[in-house]
Amino acid sequence: MQITFVQSGVSRPAPALDEYERVTSGIESADGPTADEPDDGSRKARDTAVSERRFRFLVGGYAVSSYGTFLNMVALNLFVYETTGRALAMGLFMAVRLGSGFVAGLVVGALLARFSAKSIMLWANVGQGGVMLLLILAPESLVTGALMAVSVVIGACGTLFMVALRSSIPEMVGEDRRAWANSLSITGRSLAMVAGFASAGVVVSLVGYTAAFLLDMATFVICAVTVALLPIAGGGKGSGTDAGKPEKAGKAERGGKGGPRWRPVAFLALAAAPGLGLMVALRGVDAFGSASHNAALPIYSTSLDASNPAVFVSAFWCVWALGNIGAQQVIQRYTQRTGKTVGALGFGYGTVVMSAAFIAAFAGFPLAVTAVIALIAGAADGLTEVAYTSHLQTLPATLRGHAFGLSATFENLGFGVGMILVAAALDRFSPLAVVGWSHGAAIVVAVVFLLRVAALRRAEPAGPSGRAGGAGQAGLRKEEAVEGRPDRGDRDGAEVSRG
Repeated sequence: MQITFVQSGVSRPAPALDEYERVTSGIESADGPTADEPDDGSRKARDTAVSERRFRFLVGGYAVSSYGTFLNMVALNLFVYETTGRALAMGLFMAVRLGSGFVAGLVVGALLARFSAKSIMLWANVGQGGVMLLLILAPESLVTGALMAVSVVIGACGTLFMVALRSSIPEMVGEDRRAWANSLSITGRSLAMVAGFASAGVVVSLVGYTAAFLLDMATFVICAVTVALLPIAGGGKGSGTDAGKPEKAGKAERGGKGGPRWRPVAFLALAAAPGLGLMVALRGVDAFGSASHNAALPIYSTSLDASNPAVFVSAFWCVWALGNIGAQQVIQRYTQRTGKTVGALGFGYGTVVMSAAFIAAFAGFPLAVTAVIALIAGAADGLTEVAYTSHLQTLPATLRGHAFGLSATFENLGFGVGMILVAAALDRFSPLAVVGWSHGAAIVVAVVFLLRVAALRRAEPAGPSGRAGGAGQAGLRKEEAVEGRPDRGDRDGAEVSRG
C-alpha cells in the first residue's frame, strides 16, 4: 500500500489487503514497525524524511490559517455586535456558522470520493479568503448580508478543510506515522488558538476591524499557497492507496446499476462498526460539554474579578494550551519509542479525565489549583484528540472521509445545541451546576464506551489461535479482530462487524 506524498516505490507486506484489514486482522500493526526491507531501507528512510518535511510545511500553513480562524471568531463577533447593537445577532451569526459546518460534514465524504484532498483544502482556503475580501469591500448597506455570507463560508470551509486533512494523513505520511502527524497538527492548532484569542482584542483595538480582516484574509492566502505548492495525496483523485477503487466506491454510492441513488455511506460505515458508532456519539456529547465550559467561563471569570474578567479567561486557555502541547510531545515520544498509539481506551479514559477536570475548574479552588486543573484538562483534551483521530484513520480510505464528515456533523450539532441549552440554563443555575451536568453526561457515555471496549476484549478468543499476529490470521473474522493486536496491547483498529 502506497501511503506517503511520494512513496510510490515503497512496497509493503500483504499487498492484497489494505491497511485497515491488516490492522484488524493483526497481520501488521498500523503503528508498529514494518517488515525488514534491507534493500530498500535507505530509500524508505529518505522518502519518509521527505514526506515528514512536507507535512511540517503543511502544518505550518494550517497553523497560520487556524490563527486566522480564531482571530475572526473574536473579531467577527465583536464586529457583528458593534454593527447591529444586538446580542441576538451574535447568536444568530454563530448559529449560521455552526449550521453550515453541520451541512458540510454531511457532504464532505462524497466530495472526497470525487475530488482530491488537495483541491478541497485549497479551495476551502480560497473560499475563506475570498469571503473576507467581500466583507472588507462591502458597502455599508450590504454589510449585514456580507456577514451572513462570511458565517456560511467560514463554517462550511473550515469543516471541509479539517475533514480533508485528517482523513488524508495516512496517505500523506504513512500509517505508521499518523499518530505523530496528528500530534503535530493538533500542536499547531493549539498554538494558533492561544495566539488568535490573545491577539484578537489587541489587533482590533490598535488597527481596527478592516486591518484585522485583512490579516485574517492573509492567513488563508498563506495556507492556500502552502497547499498549492505541496504534493498532497488522498481523496478521490490522486490517492495512491485507492487509485483502483473509485469505480467500486462510486458504484456503492449509486447502488449498483442504473441511475444514481443516494446511500448514507457514513451511517453504513458506523452501522458496520458499532464500537466506532459509539465513539462518534461520545465525541458529539463531548462537544456538548465543551459548549458548557466555553459559555460558562466568562461568567465565572466575572464573578472572580468583575473589573477585568478577561484576565482569568486568557490565563485559563493559555495554561490549557500548555497542557495540550505537552501531551502532544509525550504522545509523539511514546509512539516513536514503542510503535503503539494510545488507541480507543486512551480516548475513553481521556474523555473522563478531561470532563472531570473541566467540572473541577468551576468548583472555586484557589487559582494555583485551578491552573493545575486547566493543565490536566488540556493534556487530557490533547490525548483524546490524537486517540480519536488516529482511530478513525484506520478505516479504509473509501469510508474514512465519510466517517470524519459525520463526526464533524455530530460535533457541530453537539456544540450548537449545547450553546443554546447552556445559555438558557446559565440564566437560572450556577456555572458549576451547568458544566457539571453537561460534562457529567460526557462522563456517563465515556464509561459506557469503556465498558463496551472491555466487553469486546473479554470476547476475544484466548490462546495462540486467538492471537492476532501473522499472515495466517488473514482469514480471521472481522468481528473478532477488535482494536488491533491484542497480543501487543495497542488496540488501535476500528471494530467492524460482518456486512
